[in-house]
Amino acid sequence: MARSVFYSFHYSRDAWRVQQVINIGMLDGQPILNAQKWEEVQRKGEAAIQAWIDQQMSYKKAVIVLVGAQTASRQWVQYEITKAWNAKKPILGVRIHGLADSTGRTDSAGANPFENVALQGGGTVADYVPLFTPSGLTSQQVHASIKANLASWVDRAYQRS
Repeated sequence: MARSVFYSFHYSRDAWRVQQVINIGMLDGQPILNAQKWEEVQRKGEAAIQAWIDQQMSYKKAVIVLVGAQTASRQWVQYEITKAWNAKKPILGVRIHGLADSTGRTDSAGANPFENVALQGGGTVADYVPLFTPSGLTSQQVHASIKANLASWVDRAYQRS
């Protein structure tokens, strides 16, 4: 399965958690912009954000939505899920709320973001796309679970023909 992935996530709330997943080093993902560069893209407007997403996702083989407490409500996460679905890229979700942030705090589980993307003819993307929940009660245990399972979860990503 694909080892070149696009990570979709809520930047301001979860970038620290996402960096932990990226640092596992199992997959090749897009560069995560630092806060200053992300603000620079945002200042250019929605068209610039969309263009950045489109360019970053274009050569990736799969899309992983890293789901935190507020991911499901994010405009650009919904755009990325829709884009991945329409491009027939393998897609999956992984919950990251159990990873500690920069202050050492974990978060609450958020809603399934795939439930917010309706399909023509009824249903949602959540009817097809898996959302994996790592095991563990501590951030270290959750990290170990993600590390042990991420490759197999990517292999189980939903693929449309």
